[in-house]
Order: sequence, then C-alpha cells, then structure tokens
Amino acid sequence: MEEDEFFGEETFQHYCAEFIKHSQKIGDGWEWRTSKDCSDGYMCKTQFQIKNRTAVSHRGTSARVQTCLPMEEALEPPLDDFEVTETTTATEVIKYEYHVLYSCSYQVPVLYFRASFLDGSPLALKDIWEGVHECYKTRLLHGPWDTITQQEHPILGQPFFVLHPCKTNEFMTPVLKNSQKFNRNVNYITSWLSMVGPAVGLNLPLSYARAAFQDEGNVDRQDSFIEPKSLEEL
Repeated sequence: MEEDEFFGEETFQHYCAEFIKHSQKIGDGWEWRTSKDCSDGYMCKTQFQIKNRTAVSHRGTSARVQTCLPMEEALEPPLDDFEVTETTTATEVIKYEYHVLYSCSYQVPVLYFRASFLDGSPLALKDIWEGVHECYKTRLLHGPWDTITQQEHPILGQPFFVLHPCKTNEFMTPVLKNSQKFNRNVNYITSWLSMVGPAVGLNLPLSYARAAFQDEGNVDRQDSFIEPKSLEEL
C-alpha cells in the first residue's frame, strides 16, 4: 500500500475483495452486500457466541439459587444452610452481526456491530461494554462511551454499535510505514480488523495474515498456506 494512513473508497473495496476471497476459502462467513437504494456496500459476517454466567454461594451463607433441576432432584430435602456450596452456570447464546463500512469523513474503515439474544432482544450498550475483553478495558477505560457508541447504520438506517474511527489513523500509520520500510504486502482490512475486532469478540484466523505474505510471492510457501485467486475469480 503506497498511501500513508488514508485511502479511498475504491482501495477500501479492493482490500475487502481480497479479504472476502480468503474468507470464502476457509469458510469464515464474510460476504459483501450492497444496498438496493444506492451503490454503497459493506462487508459483513454473522456469528453466534456462547456466554456463561456463573453464580456461587459459599458455606456459612443461606443459599437461595434458582436452578432448573429434574423433578426427582427438586423433591429432595434441602441441605442445612451451613453446608450449602452451590455453583450454577447459565448458558446464553448471543447473535453478533459485524459490518465493515467505509467512512468518507475519516477515510478509514469502520466496524459496526449489534448483538441480540436468540429471542431477538438486543444487548444494551452497558452489556456490550461489560463484554469487552479485560485486556482492552484498561486501554479504553478513559473513554468507553466515546470508543463504543450507538448510532444509525449509514446504509441500513438501523441502530448499531460502532467502534469510533477517530483513533484508526493513529494506530494504523506505524503498521503501514513498517510494511513500506520492509517492502511487505499488507492488507489494510486484515491488519486493522485483527486489532479492533478482538475488543468486541471478533477474532481473525491466523491464515488471513499468511495469505497476505503469500500474495507477495514468498518462495518459502508451506502446505498450510492457501493459494490466492485473482480478483476476477471472486
């Protein structure tokens, strides 16, 4: 990538096309969608995550834990309050939708996402923030509501959460300059998404990075590397 930290929408779509080609090869679920009302498009993926909630009541306390038990177990006499040590785990399945759009204002990609339970009820912003991985919370702690906000999807017109792009240039510039210094091929979308995605539960397989190295014609190819197709084959 010859440009510094900014790139245009055509370049954005080119990197998305390369990214989606590899996603199709490994079955990672990314696809390109366009709007019926305009020519704008976006890259998207849907995935399901299992969330466990564990509650523990210690000995010496009166435990009143509501659990779903078989009928015969529910009829058994309760233990003495001072003998109770209960651990209950509730499993919830959460549906995540991730959309990658181009921001004309910031000239960088932006990650929009939303999450809901299987019954369709959405997660609140507070729930989203609580779900951010611990290793990211410290860095985002000074401005969580500025980093993850809720706003209208530019194409769909529906409420989505968004990772604000104001810091994107700051952390992507060293990555791009380093790739230019060593004359290495870098897919902007792959590098960017591998850094911002994990904060909201989106992790990329390592093969995306390997695919970028393969595209630059590395002669030391390994069997685990996947040969890229031309853009015309997408």
